[in-house]
Amino acid sequence: MIPITKLRSGSTFERQGEPWRVVTYKHVHLSRGSGTITIKARNLKNGNVRSLTFRSGERIEEIDVERRVLTYLYKDGEMLVFMDPKSFEQSMLSVSVVGNESDFLAEGQNVTVLVWDEKILDIELAPKVTLTVSEASPGVKGDTVAGATKDVVLENGKSVRVPLFIKKGDRLVVDTRSGEYVERAG
Repeated sequence: MIPITKLRSGSTFERQGEPWRVVTYKHVHLSRGSGTITIKARNLKNGNVRSLTFRSGERIEEIDVERRVLTYLYKDGEMLVFMDPKSFEQSMLSVSVVGNESDFLAEGQNVTVLVWDEKILDIELAPKVTLTVSEASPGVKGDTVAGATKDVVLENGKSVRVPLFIKKGDRLVVDTRSGEYVERAG
């Protein structure tokens, strides 16, 4: 058991027999009395996000989650398929649990996964990923107003707004938290 004040964004804990992961953490302390901690946490079994409030003196059961690097293979219906590069053992994870993070997976990409009781619970993406542009319309000459952008489609099917000079085949760095274009990869 750990004090609730030790939780931070990304921490994992158990509540009512279910594994949870902290998305946001906020500690509010008024001038008198004890403070309250409000967290937004995602259930790692079904992907639901809930807001939970605790008093600062409460304790919670922290869970040890093993982090493994697996290779993302493909999407099979509503399941994501991963492979252990050492043992070649395949594991599956529901798209509904991962949420929008699945938009940034590319076949053959190494991904850190969270494993608890030998079951994959979630994935941890890097803050930025590099993806290739698969479809891009040409930039129109004369359409050069400051900050002019266009939509392109990336190798994983995700659409992103980019500057006009980006063309098919370019490799782009995309922020996985916001889904926005960062820069062209060298």
